[in-house]
Amino acid sequence: MRHPRLWPAVAAVVAALGVVVAVALVLVLSPKAPQPAVPPSPVATAVVTTGSLPAAKPASLTIPAIGVRAEGLRDLGLTPDGALEVPPDATTVGWFTGAPSPGEAGPAVLAAHVDYQHVPGAFSRLKDLRPGEQARVGRTDGRTAVFTVYRVDRYAKAAFPTDRVYGDTAEPELRLITCGGAFDRASGNYLDNVVAYAKLTAVEA
Repeated sequence: MRHPRLWPAVAAVVAALGVVVAVALVLVLSPKAPQPAVPPSPVATAVVTTGSLPAAKPASLTIPAIGVRAEGLRDLGLTPDGALEVPPDATTVGWFTGAPSPGEAGPAVLAAHVDYQHVPGAFSRLKDLRPGEQARVGRTDGRTAVFTVYRVDRYAKAAFPTDRVYGDTAEPELRLITCGGAFDRASGNYLDNVVAYAKLTAVEA
């Protein structure tokens, strides 16, 4: 809205100085057009790359490099003879509850079959993982723990390095375990285990 007391002064300026100066004064004195609203910037995903997380059960596992997408991870314990339990079918991934949860300090352990009753298992391609590739573990607290693989080994079951796989680590790590090597038809079992080692490199909230 124009200010009623200012416009007579503008008219006087027009008579004395001409139209050019008057136009400039009108532009200065006229109210500014409303500016378009600036949309708010999207909120970035929080990423943390150091430290450890509180305990929270794993809910999902994604390993893009080998095509793993597993939901509803199953709790695993130990068998009566002290061996790690195995999932009940080919596609289920299990979490060993006797180890830390993924993101806590120490080595979290996830296991799945390489195959089961002639069906390819969730970890059928675990041996193909390479250092630098990622495993993403969704947790029940809504966070995603991102681990980067740094080593993949195969061990004879008779010489499995329990301390190296399950032993404490200062930082959060992940172990992915399945069977491998030759298949012994007499026992119905593979002779080796494949273990992928990974370190926590990011946490997405």
